[in-house]
Amino acid sequence: MFGSIWQYVYTSFLRYWLKWLIRQATGKCELQRICSEHEPGASRTTRAGESMYPSIWSVLREALKSSKDHVEQCVDQIMKEKNIKPQKDPLFKGRLHVCLLQITGYSSLYTSVEDLRKEVFSSENPEHEAMLLKLWDLLMPTVKLESRITKQWGDIGFQGDDPKTDFRGMGLLGLINLVFFSENYTAEARQVLSHANHPKLGYSYAIVGINLTEMAYSLLKSGALKPHFYNTVQGTPELKHFHQLYCYLAYEFDQFWVAEEPESIMQFNQYREKFHDQVKAHLQDPDVSLALSVGSD
Repeated sequence: MFGSIWQYVYTSFLRYWLKWLIRQATGKCELQRICSEHEPGASRTTRAGESMYPSIWSVLREALKSSKDHVEQCVDQIMKEKNIKPQKDPLFKGRLHVCLLQITGYSSLYTSVEDLRKEVFSSENPEHEAMLLKLWDLLMPTVKLESRITKQWGDIGFQGDDPKTDFRGMGLLGLINLVFFSENYTAEARQVLSHANHPKLGYSYAIVGINLTEMAYSLLKSGALKPHFYNTVQGTPELKHFHQLYCYLAYEFDQFWVAEEPESIMQFNQYREKFHDQVKAHLQDPDVSLALSVGSD
C-alpha cells in the first residue's frame, strides 16, 4: 500500500521537480544525459524511449508512420520542445537520431514480417516455386529432384509430397527463412540437415525450421527482441536482420538438441520450450547480441 502511494507521489510530483533540479545543476535535460552517459545500443535506446514517454510520444507516433527522412524532422522538433541548443551539445542530435531510427524501425520491421507471415505460399507464383526449388538445390546439390511433388521432400524434413502444405501458419516467412539460412550459411545448414537425419537424434529439418520461425516471430511481436536489434543494428533494422536472427536460432537449436540427446522426437515440444526459455533469458541481458558466430558464405 505504502509502495503504491510513494510511486504515485514520485511519478506525479517529485520526479518532475527532481529532473528540473538536475537540469539546473548540469545544464542538460534527462534525454541529453541518457544520450551522453550510456553507450550506443539497448542501454541508451531503451532509456531514451522511456524518457520520451509520454511527454513527447505524439512526436514519436508521427515518426512511426513516416519515412527515415521524417525522423530527422522529429529529432529537430524534440530538440525544440526540450530547448536543446545544438551548439552546446553537438553530439546529441546524431545520438537521438539513431535511437529514433531503432525505435521506429522495430515497429516497421514487425509490420514487414507480419506481411510475409500473412502471404500464403502459392504454387501458381513462379517466385514462390523458384524459392522452394532453390532450397532443394542448396541443401541437396548432388541429388536430382524427380518431380515437383515427390516423397523426396521428406529428405529435408517436409511432411508430405507437396511442401506447400507445411507453410500454413507462417506463410511465406517460413520458406524465406529456410532459404536465407541455406544460402548465407550453406555449410552450417547442411551440417544441421545431417544432424536432422541422424538415425537416433533426428528431427524434421524443415518443420522444425518453420517452428523456429514462429518462435522468432513471437519474440519480435512481444518486443523481446528490442535489446538484440538495438545492440546489433545501428539504425533501422530490416528484414535481413530478422532472417539473420532466424539463422542464429536454427543453428543454436540444433547444437542444443544434439547436446541434450532427447530420447525421441516426441519430446520436441518439451525441448523447444526449454530452448525458448534459454533464448528469453539471454534477451534479459542489456548487452545481448543473438548473432551467429560462424562464418557465412
